[in-house]
Amino acid sequence: MPTPDFILRLRKHVGHELIWLTGVTAVVVAESGEILLHRRADDGCWSTPGGILEPGEQPAAALVREVAEETGVDVVPERIAGVVTEPPFTYGNGDRVQFMDVTFRCRPVGGRARPDEEESLEVGWFTPDRLPAMNERIMRRIAHAREEGPAYYVEP
Repeated sequence: MPTPDFILRLRKHVGHELIWLTGVTAVVVAESGEILLHRRADDGCWSTPGGILEPGEQPAAALVREVAEETGVDVVPERIAGVVTEPPFTYGNGDRVQFMDVTFRCRPVGGRARPDEEESLEVGWFTPDRLPAMNERIMRRIAHAREEGPAYYVEP
Protein backbone atom coordinates (compact mmCIF):
# COMPACT_ATOMS: atom_id res chain seq x y z
CA MET A 1 0.00 0.00 0.00
CA PRO A 2 1.60 3.30 -1.00
CA THR A 3 2.34 5.77 1.76
CA PRO A 4 0.39 9.02 1.30
CA ASP A 5 2.53 12.02 0.30
CA PHE A 6 1.60 14.00 3.41
CA ILE A 7 3.04 11.22 5.60
CA LEU A 8 6.25 11.08 3.55
CA ARG A 9 6.65 14.85 4.05
CA LEU A 10 5.97 14.51 7.78
CA ARG A 11 8.47 11.66 8.13
CA LYS A 12 11.23 13.97 6.79
CA HIS A 13 10.78 15.98 10.01
CA VAL A 14 9.97 13.31 12.62
CA GLY A 15 11.84 10.31 11.28
CA HIS A 16 10.48 7.06 12.73
CA GLU A 17 8.84 8.73 15.76
CA LEU A 18 5.28 7.75 16.66
CA ILE A 19 2.67 9.70 14.71
CA TRP A 20 -1.09 9.77 15.26
CA LEU A 21 -3.23 8.97 12.21
CA THR A 22 -6.92 8.64 11.54
CA GLY A 23 -7.98 5.56 9.62
CA VAL A 24 -11.30 4.51 8.17
CA THR A 25 -12.53 0.96 7.73
CA ALA A 26 -15.49 -0.31 5.70
CA VAL A 27 -17.47 -3.35 6.65
CA VAL A 28 -19.46 -3.73 3.44
CA VAL A 29 -22.49 -5.97 3.95
CA ALA A 30 -24.48 -7.09 0.91
CA GLU A 31 -28.22 -7.67 1.02
CA SER A 32 -27.41 -11.40 1.14
CA GLY A 33 -25.37 -10.84 4.33
CA GLU A 34 -22.05 -11.49 2.59
CA ILE A 35 -19.11 -9.32 3.60
CA LEU A 36 -16.64 -7.76 1.16
CA LEU A 37 -12.99 -8.50 1.89
CA HIS A 38 -9.72 -8.01 0.06
CA ARG A 39 -6.36 -9.70 0.39
CA ARG A 40 -3.86 -6.92 1.00
CA ALA A 41 -0.82 -6.61 -1.25
CA ASP A 42 1.43 -5.34 1.56
CA ASP A 43 1.09 -8.33 3.91
CA GLY A 44 -0.98 -10.91 1.99
CA CYS A 45 -3.67 -11.01 4.70
CA TRP A 46 -7.43 -10.83 4.21
CA SER A 47 -8.96 -7.64 5.57
CA THR A 48 -11.79 -5.18 5.32
CA PRO A 49 -11.04 -2.29 2.95
CA GLY A 50 -10.01 1.08 4.29
CA GLY A 51 -7.22 3.57 4.58
CA ILE A 52 -5.82 6.79 5.99
CA LEU A 53 -7.58 10.14 5.87
CA GLU A 54 -5.81 12.80 3.82
CA PRO A 55 -5.62 16.25 5.47
CA GLY A 56 -9.01 17.97 5.20
CA GLU A 57 -10.80 14.85 3.95
CA GLN A 58 -14.11 13.84 5.49
CA PRO A 59 -14.12 10.27 6.94
CA ALA A 60 -17.10 8.99 4.93
CA ALA A 61 -15.75 10.45 1.68
CA ALA A 62 -12.34 8.89 2.34
CA LEU A 63 -13.99 5.56 2.97
CA VAL A 64 -15.99 5.62 -0.27
CA ARG A 65 -12.79 6.49 -2.17
CA GLU A 66 -10.71 3.76 -0.49
CA VAL A 67 -13.29 1.00 -1.05
CA ALA A 68 -13.63 1.90 -4.74
CA GLU A 69 -9.84 2.05 -5.20
CA GLU A 70 -9.09 -1.21 -3.42
CA THR A 71 -12.05 -3.34 -4.48
CA GLY A 72 -13.92 -1.74 -7.40
CA VAL A 73 -17.13 -1.70 -5.33
CA ASP A 74 -19.14 1.51 -4.87
CA VAL A 75 -20.61 1.87 -1.38
CA VAL A 76 -22.83 4.07 0.74
CA PRO A 77 -21.85 4.38 4.41
CA GLU A 78 -24.92 3.58 6.53
CA ARG A 79 -23.69 4.14 10.07
CA ILE A 80 -20.61 4.34 12.24
CA ALA A 81 -19.99 0.89 13.65
CA GLY A 82 -16.98 1.67 15.81
CA VAL A 83 -14.52 4.29 16.95
CA VAL A 84 -11.43 2.92 18.65
CA THR A 85 -7.80 3.78 19.25
CA GLU A 86 -5.62 0.91 18.16
CA PRO A 87 -2.34 0.03 19.91
CA PRO A 88 0.85 1.59 18.50
CA PHE A 89 2.30 -0.29 15.52
CA THR A 90 5.78 -0.37 13.99
CA TYR A 91 6.17 -1.00 10.26
CA GLY A 92 9.07 -3.05 8.92
CA ASN A 93 10.97 0.13 8.03
CA GLY A 94 10.79 1.34 11.66
CA ASP A 95 8.03 3.92 11.19
CA ARG A 96 5.80 4.02 14.28
CA VAL A 97 2.10 4.89 14.08
CA GLN A 98 -1.01 4.81 16.18
CA PHE A 99 -4.42 4.87 14.56
CA MET A 100 -7.77 6.08 15.68
CA ASP A 101 -10.03 3.99 13.45
CA VAL A 102 -13.56 4.93 12.44
CA THR A 103 -15.37 1.84 11.15
CA PHE A 104 -18.46 2.30 9.00
CA ARG A 105 -21.05 -0.28 8.08
CA CYS A 106 -21.69 0.17 4.35
CA ARG A 107 -23.91 -1.23 1.66
CA PRO A 108 -22.79 -1.87 -1.89
CA VAL A 109 -24.53 0.19 -4.59
CA GLY A 110 -22.53 -0.59 -7.71
CA GLY A 111 -19.22 -1.41 -9.27
CA ARG A 112 -17.71 -4.85 -9.68
CA ALA A 113 -15.52 -6.60 -7.13
CA ARG A 114 -11.99 -6.81 -8.52
CA PRO A 115 -8.48 -6.41 -7.14
CA ASP A 116 -6.58 -3.26 -8.08
CA GLU A 117 -3.28 -5.22 -8.02
CA GLU A 118 -1.56 -2.35 -6.19
CA GLU A 119 -3.25 -2.59 -2.79
CA SER A 120 -5.40 -5.72 -3.31
CA LEU A 121 -4.34 -9.13 -4.57
CA GLU A 122 -7.83 -10.66 -4.37
CA VAL A 123 -11.33 -9.42 -3.62
CA GLY A 124 -14.30 -11.54 -2.60
CA TRP A 125 -17.64 -11.78 -0.87
CA PHE A 126 -17.80 -14.10 2.15
CA THR A 127 -20.65 -15.35 4.30
CA PRO A 128 -20.16 -14.57 8.00
CA ASP A 129 -19.73 -18.28 8.80
CA ARG A 130 -17.05 -18.74 6.08
CA LEU A 131 -14.72 -15.80 6.66
CA PRO A 132 -11.03 -16.41 5.94
CA ALA A 133 -8.54 -16.20 8.79
CA MET A 134 -8.04 -12.59 9.88
CA ASN A 135 -6.54 -10.84 12.86
CA GLU A 136 -8.62 -10.13 15.94
CA ARG A 137 -8.82 -6.40 15.20
CA ILE A 138 -10.53 -7.00 11.82
CA MET A 139 -12.86 -9.65 13.27
CA ARG A 140 -13.87 -7.19 16.01
CA ARG A 141 -14.72 -4.52 13.42
CA ILE A 142 -16.86 -6.98 11.46
CA ALA A 143 -18.68 -8.07 14.63
CA HIS A 144 -19.39 -4.45 15.60
CA ALA A 145 -20.76 -3.66 12.15
CA ARG A 146 -23.11 -6.65 12.24
CA GLU A 147 -24.45 -5.72 15.70
CA GLU A 148 -26.55 -2.82 16.87
CA GLY A 149 -25.43 -0.61 19.70
CA PRO A 150 -22.21 1.12 20.73
CA ALA A 151 -18.84 -0.12 19.55
CA TYR A 152 -16.23 1.71 21.56
CA TYR A 153 -14.13 0.98 24.59
CA VAL A 154 -14.06 2.72 27.94
CA GLU A 155 -11.03 2.04 30.10
CA PRO A 156 -11.95 1.17 33.69
